Amino acid sequence: MADSVNDERIPTVICDGVDIVYRVNGTGAGRGSATAALNRMLHRKQTEKAAGVRRVHAVKNVSFTAYKGEAIGLIGTNGSGKSTLLRAVAGLLPVENGKIYTNGQPSLLGVNAALMGDLTGERNVILGGLAMGMSREEIKARYQEIVDFSGINEKGDFITLPMRTYSSGMGARLRFSIAAAKNHDVLLIDEALATGDRSFQRRSEKRIRELREQAGTVFLVTHSNATIRDTCERALWLERGVLRMDGPTEDVLAAYEDFTNGDKPKGPAAPAPAKQGK
Repeated sequence: MADSVNDERIPTVICDGVDIVYRVNGTGAGRGSATAALNRMLHRKQTEKAAGVRRVHAVKNVSFTAYKGEAIGLIGTNGSGKSTLLRAVAGLLPVENGKIYTNGQPSLLGVNAALMGDLTGERNVILGGLAMGMSREEIKARYQEIVDFSGINEKGDFITLPMRTYSSGMGARLRFSIAAAKNHDVLLIDEALATGDRSFQRRSEKRIRELREQAGTVFLVTHSNATIRDTCERALWLERGVLRMDGPTEDVLAAYEDFTNGDKPKGPAAPAPAKQGK
């Protein structure tokens, strides 16, 4: 009996019938006084149509459960709702219907590491670490490891320069390095591994595996199927907001690659029953 209890998987994220809807103002919206704008907000449902507000249903009735120790890849063609879903799990977007439950604090890479362009990389390592809840002593102990991991000093002393002088890739690598310095309950990574060379990607993939071993949960959005294969044992395939498949990485990627290499349907994606991962 004790063994069966110890072997029981612990949920970290539960999405239960989640719908996420964006509202885009039309040409008639946003005009008038501040009082009129406030009234539109307070009576949103009644005035959306009159104000020319267009509803974009980005995520449609998505349900899944993630567990401690899992690395889950989110795949799908552009505009399929992957990043939107991550932002909702992180608590940055409201859901229209359904519920999202989390066990622990989700950390969305690039948000918790709130870096500032006018500060040096060195100061931003401290700022980003504090934003994630690390103590100054922890940051000091891991500082050199963070800099070395990012690789931004390989061609000069860039860590002492303002971050506005960094390329987008350098900034993204430093953000990932700061985020990866801490063990997370739930770490949400959106395309961060696509910004570095293969050496940086290998270091990142190794760190993701370490986070899983320390009983964290990692969600990874990337268009690199090779990275998904190397780091994730489970994948969720979103297409036009619909969860088409949930299962072992190889099974899901095989179906996705067949879809992307073949003739894509012109109409909305049919919501096929999602196969649940183990």
